[in-house]
Amino acid sequence: MGYRGRFAPSPTGPLHRGSACAALGSWLDARAHGGSWLIRIEDVDRPRTVAGAAESQLQMLAAMGMLSDEPVLRQSERDDAYQRALDQLVDQGLAFACSCSRTDLALYHGRHPRCVRAADPRQHAWRLRAGESPIEFADRRLGAQRWSLADLCGDFVIRRNDGLFAYQLAVVVDDAAQSISHVVRGADLLDSTPRQIALQRALGLPTPRYLHLDLVRDGHGAKLSKSEGADALDPAQPLAALQHAWLDLGGHAEAVRHAATVGDFLQCALRTHAESSLIERR
Repeated sequence: MGYRGRFAPSPTGPLHRGSACAALGSWLDARAHGGSWLIRIEDVDRPRTVAGAAESQLQMLAAMGMLSDEPVLRQSERDDAYQRALDQLVDQGLAFACSCSRTDLALYHGRHPRCVRAADPRQHAWRLRAGESPIEFADRRLGAQRWSLADLCGDFVIRRNDGLFAYQLAVVVDDAAQSISHVVRGADLLDSTPRQIALQRALGLPTPRYLHLDLVRDGHGAKLSKSEGADALDPAQPLAALQHAWLDLGGHAEAVRHAATVGDFLQCALRTHAESSLIERR
């Protein structure tokens, strides 16, 4: 189906400068490859979802000229698909019930090398068996990657003990359902990639090509995030948001200096990116 990319925000608050950088990076990469660009609302974690946040995010993206090429997919409507994937993993003996708490795993610094208590049939999580083989992949920006799940996290949760499906499982199922071929996202999700590849292999699903962007940081070097109170983007100033995102991606101000509208900006940025493979530079 050719190049199919996506931007997948969690609706836990409005988009901020770091979000704009990831959105623009993924949009530019899709358009430079003549591909499709989709938007997915990753609201699988219902308790963290903020009312109205998804609509605010979509409005901001539209103001910046970035519209999904297909209907927006929402994870909160996808439980049946996630359950089918979980059932497959359980049937294959690759997932198991677990009632270990964070306190139980403190000795292992949060990793799960083995269960330290018997699973409670009334309430338990489901974990994927991590296995011993390392996960290797080539990041388009960062180069060769080699991760040991045993060292990173051990057996990891794919459905929580409150019945909600975990982000890692939902993302893998949705990327496959939408035939996503390329994933462009922030480097804060780099350590999620080996977990997702492990799930893809266990479920017999294709693995997209990954590119992890440098994080946008504040003046103190901390990652900009909603949880740390990063300033929300102003939908009345979409051009300013795009200009910041362009600079955060490593673009030169001169390349977009004459862009007076959102449309002009995106054309200038796309032309420059297509000529220089901007986001693939290390």
